[in-house]
Amino acid sequence: MSIDHDRLFKELIQTFFEEFIVLFFPAMHEHIDFHHLSFLSEELFTDVTAGEKYRVDLLVETKLKGEDGLVIVHIENQSYVQPSFPERMFIYFSRLFEKYRKNIVPIAVFSYDTIRDEPSTFTLQFPFGHVLDFRFFTVELRKQNWRNYIRQDNPIAAALLSKMGYTESERVELKKQFLRMLVRMELDEAKQRLLFGFFETYIKLSDEEERRLRSEVNEMETKEKEQVMELIISYEQKALEKGREEGVKQGIKQGMKRLVQTMAKKGMSVKDIANVTDLSEEEVERLLE
Repeated sequence: MSIDHDRLFKELIQTFFEEFIVLFFPAMHEHIDFHHLSFLSEELFTDVTAGEKYRVDLLVETKLKGEDGLVIVHIENQSYVQPSFPERMFIYFSRLFEKYRKNIVPIAVFSYDTIRDEPSTFTLQFPFGHVLDFRFFTVELRKQNWRNYIRQDNPIAAALLSKMGYTESERVELKKQFLRMLVRMELDEAKQRLLFGFFETYIKLSDEEERRLRSEVNEMETKEKEQVMELIISYEQKALEKGREEGVKQGIKQGMKRLVQTMAKKGMSVKDIANVTDLSEEEVERLLE
């Protein structure tokens, strides 16, 4: 199953918007009034020339401290390399400005695994003059050393350790530090589950790595060891329960499919099968494919 990177990042940053800003843009954080926050509906733009549709990831309406005017913060997650991305950011900016007529803060989060020198400008110029110099803020996650963030009690930092720069040999230590951060922050279960789910999407340890993790956790100080181990066991149990539920659902679906196919082989029509099984005719037809 493909990963919906944009949805994951949107949910993460929307839940921890202030924490995201203070982590990566502390100077910006000093000016934003976080008591005034509202998340705007998604914007869908069509590139007529390319025949493609683009959906803006996250729009936040807020204010600057001591000012009456509203500001829109546009955050765009880029999960794959796209040479024309600066141009796309400018198009988003211009269309958002055209619609809202408010000051707009454009931020791009580069979350792919490739290490590149991403431009943060889009320019239009001629030999006889400079027409446009559009700039946007950037976060290049893979260029960040994950060890620089493990002392921060910031949930965004914890989740995004999984997308920062690390080596394969550091994966066990990376997850251990992530778990220590979760324990230290004492978040409610819903937020903790969001962070854990995000992290596990991008870093899934092998059985051998999990054994090494448990061994290293056992060497921690008693209180922290108990808290981290409790967290590991809790999420293992939830994963097991989820697997069982999915297995039961899959079993029911397979059983129903066999039943429907048997009925069809005996000459029953789609309509008759639907009446007997309480399925819709469309569901019956799907099971017969």
